[in-house]
Amino acid sequence: MNTVTSPSVELSSYRDQHFKGSRGEQERLLRTSTTMYIGNLSFYTTEEQIYELFSKCGDVKRIIMGLDKFKKTPCGFCFVEYYSRADAENSMRYINGTRLDDRIIRTDWDAGFIEGRQYGRGKTGGQVRDEYRTDFDGGRGGYGKIVQQKVSTPVQDVSVFNR
Repeated sequence: MNTVTSPSVELSSYRDQHFKGSRGEQERLLRTSTTMYIGNLSFYTTEEQIYELFSKCGDVKRIIMGLDKFKKTPCGFCFVEYYSRADAENSMRYINGTRLDDRIIRTDWDAGFIEGRQYGRGKTGGQVRDEYRTDFDGGRGGYGKIVQQKVSTPVQDVSVFNR
């Protein structure tokens, strides 16, 4: 039997580089998954807001908020798991690219949540992409972490050398 898939529910080219298994196994899981990765969330978006939006597409089984590895505060992503693939496909069709908390969110297929993946993978504990941002983004904590560290590094008092 042939199934017709909408371009909005097809797999993207992104693959989790930390996936424990073969590329073929990851592809198989992505094609049958009921779990979505949600990115570009505001650090202030609540689990309740996510539930409210994603439950419009079907019955949400659980939501796992992405957390800063060190501070255990939200860091801009989450996983949404549905009970059925059809509901997850509706989420890809209708929610990807919509606005939540003044941010355009991205949805993508996930091979399935495994404990530990809720933590940011960046060196500073959050998401890697936030470390290198050079623009100010209030919804994502201001400037990127590396820029913030450079700005907040104390400058040596040069007046000591002018005596």
